[in-house]
Amino acid sequence: MSKALIIVIAIIVIIALWLMSSYNKLVGLRNSAKEGFSTMDVYLKKRFDMIPNLVETVKGYASHESKTLESVIQARNSIANATNISDQLEGENMLTNTLRSLFALSEAYPDLKANQNFIDLQEKIQGVEEDIANSRKYYNGTVLALNNAIEMFPSNIVAKMFRFEQMSMFEVSNKEERENVKVQF
Repeated sequence: MSKALIIVIAIIVIIALWLMSSYNKLVGLRNSAKEGFSTMDVYLKKRFDMIPNLVETVKGYASHESKTLESVIQARNSIANATNISDQLEGENMLTNTLRSLFALSEAYPDLKANQNFIDLQEKIQGVEEDIANSRKYYNGTVLALNNAIEMFPSNIVAKMFRFEQMSMFEVSNKEERENVKVQF
């Protein structure tokens, strides 16, 4: 064998190893992002399942607050009808906002605020919200790593060859969530 043939074979082997390595890295990052979403989805489902109990508890005390209750139910239904991750993430943001409104109602109804079922549900949902926040951070971190690998050279070449697509981050969509909370005494 000539030296030129050995060099060509060595270059082909190096390129093949690089392609395999880059492809495997992208697959691993994509799977981590999917796993992160699945973990977050478990907590979102847990919160989703608690909503009907919370709405029923509030209905007994604040039946004339139907607009708020309908908003919660509508947000929950939009999640159930979501056909892709982006729609589901948007619905989850809407549900988070409507839950805040629902919990704010308890301030206007002392009997509701003192109801043990409401207190228990509120504490459980707040615990799940913390789990959701942590899983959102993890999901967004894995999506960031994947999206960076898809955009950065030279792995972007492999990403284009094998049609890897960027994933959506779970972002705060509502301007009010970014504003400072006003505390008045």
